[in-house]
This record gives sequence, structure tokens and C-alpha cells, in this order.
Amino acid sequence: MVFKLEKYQEFIEFIKEFSTNKEDLPLIIAVTKTQPIAVIKEAINAGVRLFGENRVQEALLKFKDLKGEYKDLKLHMIGSLQSNKVKKALEIFDYFHTLDRESLANEFSKHHELVVGKSFLIQVNTGHESQKSGILPSVSNEFIRHCINDLKLNVVGLMCLPPIIDDPAEHFLILKDIALKNNLKHLSMGMSNDYKIALKCGATYIRVGTHFFGKRNTINL
Repeated sequence: MVFKLEKYQEFIEFIKEFSTNKEDLPLIIAVTKTQPIAVIKEAINAGVRLFGENRVQEALLKFKDLKGEYKDLKLHMIGSLQSNKVKKALEIFDYFHTLDRESLANEFSKHHELVVGKSFLIQVNTGHESQKSGILPSVSNEFIRHCINDLKLNVVGLMCLPPIIDDPAEHFLILKDIALKNNLKHLSMGMSNDYKIALKCGATYIRVGTHFFGKRNTINL
């Protein structure tokens, strides 16, 4: 496995072309789930500084030393997070894209010192899918206010995963509307298969793994 620098550079050009915000360009999160440290270092040497991981233990194993060596790395939690792993997650992650339920928000709020400097994006279940987690759009405004005002969490944006069979633009625009109503800056939407659509709809973060690293394999640190 290798980091595909030319693909990364292509994505940067795509972002410049398709983004609706030319002054504050969207950022690429390189998703490194199951990728070995050697490949991650290739990406770092190429200038990548934002990485996304799905699992707490894997992230700790791979990024604890790397973040000590490269002080400007930012690690984004983009996978589902169990409440009993919140404290460990706060030790390594800087951004959390899957704040998807009240119990998880309450658990974050218990760790007052550890949440300082952390940023949260609320996952919205725009497709009302029973098999997916996330706050329903109908109660999203109330939940956002609760997290910010009552729990004092630094909520900076929203995230969604559109249903596979739907036009993703429909869901990205729902997310954008909720963000505008709540004065939230960031929209984490778009992956390897729909990033162009997401950029046109105002994404500020796109999450890309396969295009940069190839198919996922069993982790080999």
C-alpha cells in the first residue's frame, strides 16, 4: 500500500473548481482506517495534516507517537463512538464528527478538562433510516441548542451519510439548511463517491480514503 500523491493533488484541484466558497476552501480528511503507519507517514510527508479514523484503539496505536512528532496533525473521529470509550477518544482525537445521541453528548460533557479545545459535529439522520444513528432533522435544532447552551460543547458543524439509493444532494441541502439556521460553519459531507456533489452543496470537510490509499486491508502497524 502507498499514498497516491497524484490523487491527492487532483482532489485539491477538484476542490478549487467545484467549491462554492472560493475564499475559504473545504478541507480534505484523509481516512486512514486499517492503513499502516508507514503509509500515513508518506501522506504526512506529502503535506497532509488532517486524518480520519473510525476506531479509538487503532487511532491511539497509530497516532499517539505521530501527533507527538508532528504537532500540527489534527485527528478526526468519523466512526460511531461508544460512550464507554469517550475518555480514551478525547486523549487522541481533536474533532468528533459523529455526535449522534443525547447519551453520548452527556458523556462528553462529564469530562470538562478533556473537552477543552475539542470540536464537535452533530450527525443528522437526514434519511430517517432506522439502521443508521443520528439526530432526526425534526429535533436537530433543539439538540444543537442543548449541546451548546446546556452541555457547553464546542459544536462547530454537522455531518450526514445520505441513503445509498437517494440523490445525495437532497440530503446535503437538508444539512446545509439546518446549519444555516443554527449559525454553524462546518458541513462534513461527501466521500470518495459523492464528493463533487457535496462540494457544490457547500461541504467544508470531505472524507476520502480509497482514492488516496486503495482498498482497506487488515491493519498492519
